[in-house]
Amino acid sequence: MIRRLLATIEPYILMLLATVLIATVLPPRGVGVPVFDVAADTAIVALFFVHGAKLSRSALLAGVRNWRLHLAVLGVSFVVFPLLGLLITGSRLPPPDLATGLLFLTLLPSTVQSSIAFTAIARGNVAAAVCSASLSNLLGIAITPALAALLLPGSGGVDLSFDSVRSIVLQLLVPFAAGHLLRPWIGDWIAARKRLVTTLDRGSILLVVYTAFGAAVVAGLWSQVGAIELAELVGWCAALLAVVLVLTGLIARLMRLDPADAAVMRFCGSKKSLATGVPMAGVLFPAAQVGVVLLPVMVFHQLQLIACAFLARRLANAAEAADAAAAAVPPVRPAAPASHP
Repeated sequence: MIRRLLATIEPYILMLLATVLIATVLPPRGVGVPVFDVAADTAIVALFFVHGAKLSRSALLAGVRNWRLHLAVLGVSFVVFPLLGLLITGSRLPPPDLATGLLFLTLLPSTVQSSIAFTAIARGNVAAAVCSASLSNLLGIAITPALAALLLPGSGGVDLSFDSVRSIVLQLLVPFAAGHLLRPWIGDWIAARKRLVTTLDRGSILLVVYTAFGAAVVAGLWSQVGAIELAELVGWCAALLAVVLVLTGLIARLMRLDPADAAVMRFCGSKKSLATGVPMAGVLFPAAQVGVVLLPVMVFHQLQLIACAFLARRLANAAEAADAAAAAVPPVRPAAPASHP
């Protein structure tokens, strides 16, 4: 079981690590910088266009009735997470640049693909997961920059100017909306080409990570972050993920959610989107700071994939055991009517 789970996760993690290594050794320089910048921007536009085209209206309508669950997921993503981020940065324990990245991480929306995939593995409410994750991403296009401007103006260098807002709208919101409007004509074509979509999804993130980290390396990223700081960052991200997974489980119990909706709460509420975080960091932060800011996002992204893969399989096994136990109980037969002499 462990080998099977790792086989589905490890290649992408290795590709991310390899991208950082390549950006460290061979960052884009000179005339290559504008070329990679344009390529990264184009990849992000294509990525959000495809995400919009994949968004199923029927699934949204089917899941939107569960508004209590969706509000709880949004509350964890945009209230609980930022409060935890403020506690971490307020402790003054992480280095300033990494603290900015950790706080920015907590402001991001949930993921879409992995949240839905892990909910499905755990035999959860997939329709509600589609609704929660998609709603989180759509609202996050506006909420994340607003929270960043509110909570990071002094230490993070965030400038939510007209140009920043325009870049976010043109790179994220417009292609997402255009893809969704064109879904009746291209939705089936995209759904039939899952491998192509997966390649675009991962390839876009890898390209943008390479561009952002390359610029950060040229600006002296690894002179700011050493092995000790990196180890501390992994510890902070692991602690943050553990706390949120525990909290989402407690919230699911307090709300008395059934196992299917509890899985949505756990997986949609505990995740942060690398696909949204990378372009937003590029818009909101100075180029020299983007790599440091993205480092916590990348570390958390990998930890959440590994932890949620094991959690999803555990929940699936529990559901299967419950089904088997229910099937083993013989049905109750109605008592035979009493005979009267």
